[in-house]
Amino acid sequence: MSLLPLESNPDVMNKFIHLLGVPEKWTIVDVYGLDAETLAWVPRPVLALILLFPYNKKLLDYVEGEAEEIKKKGQVVADDLFYMKQYIPNACGSIALIHCIANNAEKVELKDGPFKKILEDSKNLSPEAKGEMLSNIDTNSEAYKLITAHQELAMEGQTEANPNDKVNHHFVAFVHKGGNIYELDGRKEFPINHGPTTDDTFLEDASNVCKKFIQRDLEDINFTIMALCQGD
Repeated sequence: MSLLPLESNPDVMNKFIHLLGVPEKWTIVDVYGLDAETLAWVPRPVLALILLFPYNKKLLDYVEGEAEEIKKKGQVVADDLFYMKQYIPNACGSIALIHCIANNAEKVELKDGPFKKILEDSKNLSPEAKGEMLSNIDTNSEAYKLITAHQELAMEGQTEANPNDKVNHHFVAFVHKGGNIYELDGRKEFPINHGPTTDDTFLEDASNVCKKFIQRDLEDINFTIMALCQGD
């Protein structure tokens, strides 16, 4: 199974998270710059960031080295961090949104529905088993309803897409859990702890992590950043 890729389009993504059961007061907004003056325009509180970045050999080489370094040194990972692997092609946009919402379910006061049921059913599953849930093609499953929503909303994007086309960009989520920023990327071996943060400084701290992604590939300008925040 291969999906249509989601666009980095807040209108489409807001429809998706609201279908998941997120109340309307929480929205996805564009972050237009990473300097202090521009970040000041982002509504607070900010619960998560989503970064769309070029997925290329330069990145893959860095990821390989990063993983080896973490395996040597170790890292702290919060026990209650929700993390799932990505096995479905082009599902990275939905998985980034799932990571954002699942790790803030209590803060957003997630409504009862298929997605809340998925979170409850997968609470004690491994990241691999969580990822496999989305591959469940049983039309009566909660996961199937979620994937169907992804497909319908992907078709609402402004760019015509083919699920078999090679996608050269990738979505990743950043969340605050237990006093640390975590990078959640279903294609990596594990979550990445990027160091301490607080509710008040999360936007600035996560933005600094995004800057490192950009600095590793200065030749490519195709980066997009969005925030899950409380609307005005």
